[in-house]
Amino acid sequence: MQSVTLPMIIQGGMGAGVSDWRLANAVSRTGQLGVVSGTALDTILVRRLQNGDVGGHIRRALAQFPIPAASAFALAHYFIEGGRQSGVAYTLLPLYKAEMSVERQQLLMLSAFVEVYLAKEGHSGLVGMNLLTKIQQPNLATLYGAMLAGVDAVLMGAGIPREFPVAIDALSEHRVATSAFDVEDMPAGETAHITFDPAVHWQALPPALHRPLFLPIIASNSLATVMARKAGGRVDGFIIEGPTAGGHNAPPRGQTQFNERGEPIYGPRDEVDLAKMRELGLPFWLAGGKGSPEGLRHALAEGASGIQVGTLFAYCEESGHAANLKASILSAVARNAVDVFTDPRASPTGFPFKVVNWAENPADWEHRERICDLGYLRSAYRRPDGKIHFRCASDSIDTYVAKGGKVEETEGRKCLCNALMSNIGLEQLRDNGKVEPPLITSGDDLKLMGAFLDGRRSYSAADVVAYLLDSDEQGAQVAYTASAQEVL
Repeated sequence: MQSVTLPMIIQGGMGAGVSDWRLANAVSRTGQLGVVSGTALDTILVRRLQNGDVGGHIRRALAQFPIPAASAFALAHYFIEGGRQSGVAYTLLPLYKAEMSVERQQLLMLSAFVEVYLAKEGHSGLVGMNLLTKIQQPNLATLYGAMLAGVDAVLMGAGIPREFPVAIDALSEHRVATSAFDVEDMPAGETAHITFDPAVHWQALPPALHRPLFLPIIASNSLATVMARKAGGRVDGFIIEGPTAGGHNAPPRGQTQFNERGEPIYGPRDEVDLAKMRELGLPFWLAGGKGSPEGLRHALAEGASGIQVGTLFAYCEESGHAANLKASILSAVARNAVDVFTDPRASPTGFPFKVVNWAENPADWEHRERICDLGYLRSAYRRPDGKIHFRCASDSIDTYVAKGGKVEETEGRKCLCNALMSNIGLEQLRDNGKVEPPLITSGDDLKLMGAFLDGRRSYSAADVVAYLLDSDEQGAQVAYTASAQEVL
């Protein structure tokens, strides 16, 4: 297999739609690894189409999808010439069921293909996709669509993606792939799985696909060891993410304790032993609080191949954050008037979730009606009749309890799915005339961005890369042969 050269900087895969194709394309053009988020791409695709596909980029990519009937279906059902009229809500996709229809699979494939195709357009750089292990049902179809577009690397965190090295091998040859399906209340000894068969979507199978690199995101040495030695397929490196990173954080190891602000406390047990990581013999990148030239130098000195950076890229001109939110937060950063809170209750997953607070925050969660109509973070459970249904702790409390959930699990929960759509300007309009509130997430180092901004109120992805590489190691890269897992 041909040798692959990976840059030192991996742009974080921030979802949903913050790390969109524009940001990944801009980063890849600098010679670093641009990454698109794979979270909720099907909803993002159909909302972009309902907004009229400004610039025609989506339709340009749809025309290249190798299953034309899927593109035609999406355009016929969701594209609105000139965009939705003012005051009209977005048409929703059906919520996922335990068994996914062919049309639903193809919409996932299509949305991932579009994002990667546009991210790779016009340059020869590498493009990756970030997937959340926790959001189980869409992942295989999303992954396959990304591979149809030639994605170069797959990053997976928020869980243990042990089945995915084997799944990637299978999908590259258009074979059936399976992954875990966590279902609560299953009888002892029984398990559930998600199955995806590429052959269902073709009259005649195309040639084998490029096999992307697989880079799991880990927060412990034990998980790294499991992935490296027991995954059953090829692991090409690791991203080591600390608890200062944005989005979902791994819970603290051991019994959780809280500081005076109500945030979970992380200690020495939550630190990854880099000496043991070096012993595994695979490349690794450090993430969480490393977004500076000093952070890059420290990572390289520890034997890392580089760093993953999210927060600096999240507010650059090319990121998917809505322009008004981006400008408001950067103004607050410049005034040292922004806070990042590690909220142990916000996410229905139960994982700690970083939340940005600032004075001009337009979110009104107190008066939001609890509803779950996107459903990406729902939990599956088995009913006594053997059927698999879903519930979400951010849904209506009565609905959640009626489905067997405990009322105490609903306390403090927020609808991240709808909030993340609002973050990128795709907020849903409700019957009462209100729109869904945003909920911005960032790493702890957002509070330190004032020095980087140095009076600016906007900056580009290229500015971030130039800033990070302002060191003695500027331009250094790591190369390794993917088939042999060897650093060259």
